[in-house]
Amino acid sequence: VMSNAVGAFSFDSVPDGRYMLGFYHPMLDSLGLEPLLRALTVEKQRPVTADLAVPDLPRFRSVVCGDAPAQAAGAVVVGIVRDARTKAPVGGVTVAGQWLEITIGTQGLNRRTPRRVATTAANGWFAICNAPSPGMMTLTANRALDSTDVVEVNVPSTGFLRRELYLGTARTIAAPTPIAMTDSARVPLPDSLTPPPRRLHVGDGVLTGMVVGAADARPLGGAVVSVVNGPQTRANVRGEWTLRDAPTGTRTIEVRAVGFYPVRQTVDIVDSAPSVRVALSTLRSVLDTMKVISTIDRNTGLAGFRERQRSGLGRFLTPDDIARRVPTATSELFRMIPGVYYEGGAQDARILMRGTFEERCEPTIYINGGAMPGLSALDIDAFVRPREVAGIEIYSANQAPPQFIPALSGCGSIVIWTRR
Repeated sequence: VMSNAVGAFSFDSVPDGRYMLGFYHPMLDSLGLEPLLRALTVEKQRPVTADLAVPDLPRFRSVVCGDAPAQAAGAVVVGIVRDARTKAPVGGVTVAGQWLEITIGTQGLNRRTPRRVATTAANGWFAICNAPSPGMMTLTANRALDSTDVVEVNVPSTGFLRRELYLGTARTIAAPTPIAMTDSARVPLPDSLTPPPRRLHVGDGVLTGMVVGAADARPLGGAVVSVVNGPQTRANVRGEWTLRDAPTGTRTIEVRAVGFYPVRQTVDIVDSAPSVRVALSTLRSVLDTMKVISTIDRNTGLAGFRERQRSGLGRFLTPDDIARRVPTATSELFRMIPGVYYEGGAQDARILMRGTFEERCEPTIYINGGAMPGLSALDIDAFVRPREVAGIEIYSANQAPPQFIPALSGCGSIVIWTRR
């Protein structure tokens, strides 16, 4: 029989005898458990009540992770890794979980990135113990040339999270050479100005979806949808989009639209994947309107800028530094800074940095102290003009002060202060 919405079930006309009672449910697969059976006896057709359940979290944690003091027991993250092509469980896959921990003690600020590694069993099941709860962490699965993206997951305060991962394939190709516009023709950029070639991860996956405004569910035609470091497409006038040649498996897509806050979302690119609906919030709804009146300093953040500049950590650009460079766009200021890279063409340029876990990564951009993740070079130029810049701070992942630490990114931070 099938249990109802509240888990209740019943069998009618059961003959007298001894029976084994159990149940099947996707939860059991995620927990890596065989069907749980219990014995019962039916006598003289009397009603029998038998409740069935999965183990509670403390017992499950002790079985999977071993006994630990209650105050030291972290969260348990479990799941199944499946093949993106066949959806069959895959054994022997390495699943890594990682998160950022910050402690403040007598020795000052200490940052560390704990990493837990598990290998999937024959049924594709894995478990990562002692994860942060609640908190953000990243998961990635790898086996030979197959892998997932590094995806962020939010571990709830209950201390238990289930997450299926799809192992897919990707091949790397060179992105088209950037083209500059002139009055007479389209010509390649000269070698001195051509950024390093970008590499795109592509595959044979297809993903469809729709982009709408969060406030009114209005379709957002022209929104750009892309796999991070992969192919991209644009939504039509109805907000619908189809992303082709995408790498299969668990991936991260990025959705952007002019006047809206960019969104990154984890998706599973597999055969017959359901359509993905993404709702974008306007910058007005994300950034509260504030009116500040000051008789001392128009931007109090600049006082902190000067204090941090004296600390010697990071790299700083003052108004004099900016004036000497004579930039026509704010993003041009990052072209000549060691460890910072300006990549892409006129319409898709990105600011990248050396990362902790990868050769190049996207830093978190802060404008007047507020985090603006996912900004492209074009977005930076639209938000801040060169003559408005009062100072810029650039930090690698292990240099950033606490207020500018990009959680779990393993990348650095760029902080831009304006004159108003």
